[in-house]
Amino acid sequence: MQEDRFPDGTVIPGWFFDTSVPELSALGRQYLVTDYGILDDGNLHTKELQALIDRISLEGGGVLVLPAGTYKTGAIYLRQGVHLHIQRGGMLKGSDNPEDYPVCVTRIEGETCRYFPALVNASGIDGLVISGEGTIDGSGMRAWKAFWQRRDWNPDCTNKDEQRARLLFCENCTNVTIAGLNLQNAQFWTTHLYKCTRVRVLNCRITSPAEPVKAPSTDAIDIDACSDVLVKKCYMSVNDDAVVLKGGKGPRADSAEENGANERILVEDCVYGFCHGCLTVGSESIKNRNILMRRIQVHSGFNLLWLKMRTDTPQHYAYITVEDVQGAVNNFLTLRPWTQFADLQGMSSIPLSRADHITMRRCKITCDTQYNVERCPQQYTMSDFLFEDLQVTAKETGTRPD
Repeated sequence: MQEDRFPDGTVIPGWFFDTSVPELSALGRQYLVTDYGILDDGNLHTKELQALIDRISLEGGGVLVLPAGTYKTGAIYLRQGVHLHIQRGGMLKGSDNPEDYPVCVTRIEGETCRYFPALVNASGIDGLVISGEGTIDGSGMRAWKAFWQRRDWNPDCTNKDEQRARLLFCENCTNVTIAGLNLQNAQFWTTHLYKCTRVRVLNCRITSPAEPVKAPSTDAIDIDACSDVLVKKCYMSVNDDAVVLKGGKGPRADSAEENGANERILVEDCVYGFCHGCLTVGSESIKNRNILMRRIQVHSGFNLLWLKMRTDTPQHYAYITVEDVQGAVNNFLTLRPWTQFADLQGMSSIPLSRADHITMRRCKITCDTQYNVERCPQQYTMSDFLFEDLQVTAKETGTRPD
């Protein structure tokens, strides 16, 4: 049998093919939240949930179990050895009150800064499992309306001007499994992975609305300076990008320890509803290598592959392959300068970036523009692009990156 390989020819490790999810019984002692006064009663249970998480950790670990019902909370922090399991009909529902997310130092939009935490936070954990057939809901409506109201007053309003909570944030974690859940209505990014290794996101349904109120910047999965990430058999329909590669921004981003590259990312067998980008590289991103997206169905999207070339950041996007995709998008490939909130921080010249060894093959796509590409040699170079076995029906061909 021929070995499966990443775009640069290296063998895909066997870890990527283990999609088993631990049974609830294998996660240790079960702590049913209703046994500890955390009830489906409409009240906020942040303190009680955090106290129970801390207790589980002190007692040697186990699994926090939410049965059917809705359990309301602000920001909570998982601990080493503490798993989260939400049963069918169960919902962990985030508060929509900003006061329930105390500002802290965290990672956001390619920077380490003070911002809101996520609804569910995990830091430095090895072997974390977040699973079940239930739901984590961010209660985003209030935050979405507040953002658009501020944007109406100030068209330059950023996500840092109108702060709001992410749904799930994992940093410096290893061997993480996120499986089976509905992740919905995030106030901001839905799933944010930062400096994590060996993360599997399996069979999740990740959604936020585009109407009647747009859910701003509710990316499905933000992969930020990570290695060995598998996204498999997920449904994603969000009012921004679906799978997004982050890693840092600014003219000195490639030398800052807090930033980093994304390597060995595999996205396969997923279905996309609506999104701005199915696979988006940027906008806060410096180095990405061995990125493979395959066997994808797209119902509606703006861009299939979107390479955002920041005008203030040195970037190298290499060995990225998109293959065996069917569906409809506005743009088959988008590669253009990205200038939003650019800041050269006193530098007089634009850092030179590169995009090379990009492959798109065996795709059957209907689109408006096949190649939405802008040549910009003073900012970036493009080389070794390969397009083969394509069935693209486009209103406009556009400019190939040859």
